[in-house]
Amino acid sequence: MSRIGRAPITIPAGVTVNVDEENLVHVKGPKGELSRKINKDMKITIEDGVLTVARPSDDKTHRSLHGLSRTLINNMVVGVTQGFTKNLEINGVGYRAAKQGKNLSLALGYSHPVVIEPPAGITLDAPTATTITVHGIDKELVGAVAANIRGWREPEPYKGKGVKYAGEHIRRKEGKAGGKK
Repeated sequence: MSRIGRAPITIPAGVTVNVDEENLVHVKGPKGELSRKINKDMKITIEDGVLTVARPSDDKTHRSLHGLSRTLINNMVVGVTQGFTKNLEINGVGYRAAKQGKNLSLALGYSHPVVIEPPAGITLDAPTATTITVHGIDKELVGAVAANIRGWREPEPYKGKGVKYAGEHIRRKEGKAGGKK
């Protein structure tokens, strides 16, 4: 039995979870509203403010979907109550970030500034010139936007210049050895 899949999800006060007959899960909370279709084989039950996910059999596909379904629903509940944040750091001479209205303008060594327009439900912020924060209620979308920003200038291994996640370790390489003899 899946340890993650059988763990119950306690629904906090102020959050409503609805599941229709096609396993479309709607979660509404103080920060917003999310919905996602879960595989129709999974059995989702809500009793006394506790949501549980059960699988119909020990088939390999059902075992693999059990923990995934529970985690997706839990991320929706956490998202509408607390939200998710990804922090990015910029390293490099002349590399910086600035907020322009809702958009984020990045100077990453190109001949032009890179302007990133956030999708609906995501807020971008640049507290300092070398840090970026991505906020949102959808964990998947927050991670995708952060990866997109990082993809504009991934950290290189020689000097470590580029955009990296906060706390990410960049494996460094040694430069060219020696010179002419």
